[in-house]
Amino acid sequence: MTPSDRLGNGDSRIGEGQTNCRVLAVSYRLNPFRILLISVSSFSCFASAQSVAMVDPLPVKVVVLAMFEQGEDSGDAPGEFQFWVEREGLDTVYPMPHSFHHVRANDEGVIGTVTGVGTARAAASVMALGLDPRFDLTKAYWLVAGIAGIDANDASLGSAAWAEWVVDGDLAHEIDAREIPDNWPTGYVPLRKSTPYEQPLGANDAGEAYHLNAGLVDWAFQLTEDIELADTEAMQIRRGYYKGFPNGQKPPFVLKGDNLAAMTYWHGKRLNRWANDWVDYHTAGQGRYVTTAMEDTGTLQSLTFLAKAGKVDLDRVLVLRTASNFDMQWPGGTAAESLSGEKLGGYSAYIPALEAAHKVGSTVVDALVEGWETYRDEIPGN
Repeated sequence: MTPSDRLGNGDSRIGEGQTNCRVLAVSYRLNPFRILLISVSSFSCFASAQSVAMVDPLPVKVVVLAMFEQGEDSGDAPGEFQFWVEREGLDTVYPMPHSFHHVRANDEGVIGTVTGVGTARAAASVMALGLDPRFDLTKAYWLVAGIAGIDANDASLGSAAWAEWVVDGDLAHEIDAREIPDNWPTGYVPLRKSTPYEQPLGANDAGEAYHLNAGLVDWAFQLTEDIELADTEAMQIRRGYYKGFPNGQKPPFVLKGDNLAAMTYWHGKRLNRWANDWVDYHTAGQGRYVTTAMEDTGTLQSLTFLAKAGKVDLDRVLVLRTASNFDMQWPGGTAAESLSGEKLGGYSAYIPALEAAHKVGSTVVDALVEGWETYRDEIPGN
C-alpha cells in the first residue's frame, strides 16, 4: 500500500471506490450504450460511499490551510504547505479527488491541505473537506497560514498579521477608471449602492465581511507577539526605499491587522488607499486594512455554511498572513515598476514570509494540541 492510499486506519476501500467511479465516467463518455457496465460501476460507487460511512471519522484538533504549493509537498522548493508537512510530521495522506489537494495528517490530531489560489478554489476545497465523512471537525480549530502583500503604513516585510476582520474585495459595482466622476475617490461602488462608500452600511449578507472571534484572535496574538522573525539583507535593502513609512522600515514583527481578499492581484498606492477605505467602510470603522491576499473570504464563506450545518465551529477560526512583499511602490517609484520587480525578481521576502507563517502559526497549533484537554471544550481567550 502506498502512502497515497492510506486512510489512517489501513483501509484502502475508499481509494478503490473512487477508481471505480472514475471508470464509470470514462466508460460513459466512450460509449453511452454500455448500460451494463454503467450499472455495475454505479453500484461500486454506491458501495464506496457506504464504506466511507462505516469508517470511524478522525477527531481533528487543528486544520492548517495553505493556499499553494510549488511542486511536491516536501523535498523541493517550498510553497505555503511544505514547512508544515516536513516539520509537523504530516505523513499520513488522505486522497481527496473531489478537492484541489489531498489532506495530510499527523498522529496528534493535526491535518493540513492546500486550497488552491483564489476565493473560488478555496471555497470549494474547504467545503469538500468539511463534508468529508472521514473527518470529525466539530471541535477543530482552523488556521489559515499564508503569505500576503502588506501595507507599508502598518508593517514591514516578513511581518506576521493576525486578522480579526476579513473583507471581500470583489463583491462590488465598478466603473472604468476613465469614466469615474470627478468627485468620486474610486470607481468601486459597494453592492446595492450607487456611490462609493454610500451610507448606511448594508448587512454584509452577501459575504462582504467576516468578523472572527476577537477573544481567540487576541489570545493567538498575545501568545506570539514576542516571537523573533527572520530578517535578511535583501529585506533591509527593500524596506530602505520606503522612507516616510516608519512601520514599513522596522524589522519584521507580529501584529494584529485585517485582511482584504480579492481574486485580482492589485498593486499600487492608489489601490492601497482604496483597500484602506474599503475595509474601513465594510467594518464600520472597526477594521484596519493591513494585508492583501486572494482566498480568505472564500474559505470563510464555506466555513459559515458548514457551521450552519453543525459541521464546524466558526468561533474557532484564525487567519494569519505574513508579508512577502509590499502592496505598493516606494516614494518616487511607480506602481508598474514595483509590481514588475516583485513578480519577475521574486517576492522580496518570500522564504522569510513562509518561515514566519510556520513559526508563528505552529506556536498556536502546538499550544492548542498541548492544552487539548481544556481547549477541546473551552475556546482560549473566551
